[in-house]
Amino acid sequence: MSALAAATSTGEAVQFWVLATVAVVGALCTILMRKAVHSALCLAGTMIILAVFYLANGAYFLGVVQIVVYTGAIMMLFLFVVMLVGVTAADSLKETLKGQRWWAALCGIGFGVLLIAGIGHASLGPGSFIGLGEANAAGNVEGLAALIFTKYVFAFEITGALLITAAVGAMVLTHRERTERAKTQRELAEQRVREGKHLPPLPAPGVYARHNAVDIAGLLPDGTPSELTVNKTLRARGQVRDVSREALNDLKALERRSEERLGRDRDELDRDGRRDGQEAKR
Repeated sequence: MSALAAATSTGEAVQFWVLATVAVVGALCTILMRKAVHSALCLAGTMIILAVFYLANGAYFLGVVQIVVYTGAIMMLFLFVVMLVGVTAADSLKETLKGQRWWAALCGIGFGVLLIAGIGHASLGPGSFIGLGEANAAGNVEGLAALIFTKYVFAFEITGALLITAAVGAMVLTHRERTERAKTQRELAEQRVREGKHLPPLPAPGVYARHNAVDIAGLLPDGTPSELTVNKTLRARGQVRDVSREALNDLKALERRSEERLGRDRDELDRDGRRDGQEAKR
């Protein structure tokens, strides 16, 4: 044990203490955060740091599996369940089962004691890992695959069943039974009449002879613009073009002046063309 500790470089020690501190803080935030989404994100950060530990120690397969399976798949499943169920801060503070916090704390302390006892009795000597060489004889990945699908296949399938159960449970929890009868179209129409809402369809935007844009209000039969034809967002931004009587009169006057100017230019061109033709004949 001392030989392994002495072989640790300064960079590895700094990396361990920095990442370990962040991992512990993330684990504590997972428990102490009031919002379930924040707790799930903190847990995802802790899992990513564990993957960095694996990669730093040369366990590249475990590092990739930690990111792809745990952080990428299981954590996304947690987030989807949280979003589907719709857990809020008020729900997280309300205990549906009495004493569940004390039982959770007791289970956590018991697990910690077992983990510390197991690590304390573990031996990291050169000959302590019995059967590791035989298991990795054909390669580390092949050895893991052989153990997963032979010796530990039952535990592997149980884990898959638990994940499927979690997904099905999320869909069951999000399903809401209808407590009242759905209203028919006739009943909805009668309700709109009683409430005095706009019964016919709203007029289309851009009801104007020269334009078809959404920022131009439609005109009512008396020539006034209808506010119902323009999007509320455009109206709030001040991007609605004015089509009132004054604006229409100004536009007609501008078009009239443009036509007169174009007419004068056309007459001048015609006179110039006739003059050039007469000079060419001479």
